[in-house]
Amino acid sequence: MSNQSSHSDANEVSAEFGYTPELKRTLGSFQVFAVSFAFISVAVGIFGTYGMLLNNAGPVGIWTWLIALAGQMLVALVIAQFAARIPLSGSSYQWASRLANPRVGWIFGWLTFCYLVVGLMAIDFAMASQCLMPLFNMTPDEQTARILTVVILLVQAALAIASTRLVGLINSLAVGVEVTIVVLLVVALLVAVAVTGDGSAANLGSRGVAADSTEYFAFGGGLMAVMIVGLATLVGFDSAANMAEEAKDPHRTVPRAIVGSVAAAGILGMLFLIGLTVAIDDITKVTASESPVATIMRDQFGAPMERILLVVIAIAFFGGGLVSLTSCARMVFAMSRDGRFPAHQVMRRVNKRSQTPIPATVLPLVIGIVVMIVLPGDALIELITAGTLFPAITYGLVVILYLAVRKRLDRKRGAFDLGRFELPVAVAALVWSVCAVVILLSPIDATVPMIIVGGLILVGCLYFGFMLMFRREVLDSEPGQDVFSDTDRRTDPDPQDAEV
Repeated sequence: MSNQSSHSDANEVSAEFGYTPELKRTLGSFQVFAVSFAFISVAVGIFGTYGMLLNNAGPVGIWTWLIALAGQMLVALVIAQFAARIPLSGSSYQWASRLANPRVGWIFGWLTFCYLVVGLMAIDFAMASQCLMPLFNMTPDEQTARILTVVILLVQAALAIASTRLVGLINSLAVGVEVTIVVLLVVALLVAVAVTGDGSAANLGSRGVAADSTEYFAFGGGLMAVMIVGLATLVGFDSAANMAEEAKDPHRTVPRAIVGSVAAAGILGMLFLIGLTVAIDDITKVTASESPVATIMRDQFGAPMERILLVVIAIAFFGGGLVSLTSCARMVFAMSRDGRFPAHQVMRRVNKRSQTPIPATVLPLVIGIVVMIVLPGDALIELITAGTLFPAITYGLVVILYLAVRKRLDRKRGAFDLGRFELPVAVAALVWSVCAVVILLSPIDATVPMIIVGGLILVGCLYFGFMLMFRREVLDSEPGQDVFSDTDRRTDPDPQDAEV
């Protein structure tokens, strides 16, 4: 009876903000946590960036992770404040629309959509090229990687369409496997070094191949560049907020998932980095390797352990991509039900049987397939690199929004609340957000990613201009107000309900 009451109370949240509950609340507290943790994915982030860290700053560069962890935790605390008070799909779009104005909210929503769809392509392409192809001993080939990426996207879309509960179960499994294996690897690496002597704690203070770099401490130089390891990994924790309408007791579970996922990922990631770094036997050889993490595993445990690692990384990649796709679909759905996304009449439809927004899920799939077909190789890599800028910019804007509207936020009994610490935390989060954007823009080769980010923002501006000229009434109403006719608000019909 209590579960039914809790479920009813959660659905009243949607009604309170002007929406008829359409999505099914199936995600428990751990599953909500798994949504954020799977997007962060420590194993995936470190696997993909550890080589860059060794090349730019040497093994000692791992300690920049702690700086990124502290900064991202500040941002997570601010986002959790919003999530506790407005637990709706669309997260930042909803917060800005209701607390600033719908035009500002639209900008937040478009930026988040861009970073989710770019992140989805980055995760799945990396899974195909850096994980599946080496796992199955396939010769490196970009076209093969693109085909595999499309297959991965199709499988993820099918799962996301079938059931949110299924997505939650798969993510929970992926997170459980990832955490267990990473902890075991850390212990095993340290034990192996102690037994064999192949490795050294002195690595933790070594600059490695970057020891003679004249730009090591310069602006945009080696030490500053490796901040991207933490910045590119400890993102996506706001995905839980985007799934709030499918979470049970969202006022509590969503903010706890946001903060808890950053804390857990930060601690686990630091331990993993320490274990890997101590286990390096030959810094120059490992740095020159195409996959330093896999090389360390092979050197310490032999080829079988390298393959086990690749399997675990593949599971983590898949979970992160699945969360990205699902979260992106929820942002599209949230903006569409308010008439603020292209083809909104179609994109807002929810299937009665699966209670999932099928068209909104298909959209990022189609975009991913088109990009894999038409975008040249260099441009694809630059697009993926550009994806790191979107969350940094979006998080910074969310923090600015919080500082501007915090006095108007309602306090809900039992919900997450920083109390008297909210202002100093928010100010520190803003300082960090500015630093994060500067860090990501500092490398000399950041010009092309900046152009790509600017291009995607320009596309959004064009549609925004269209709405201002021809559909201004949509941007004049708060989300949840009646901007549709009853016909527009219908869910997808169940074929069995159709009358002949």
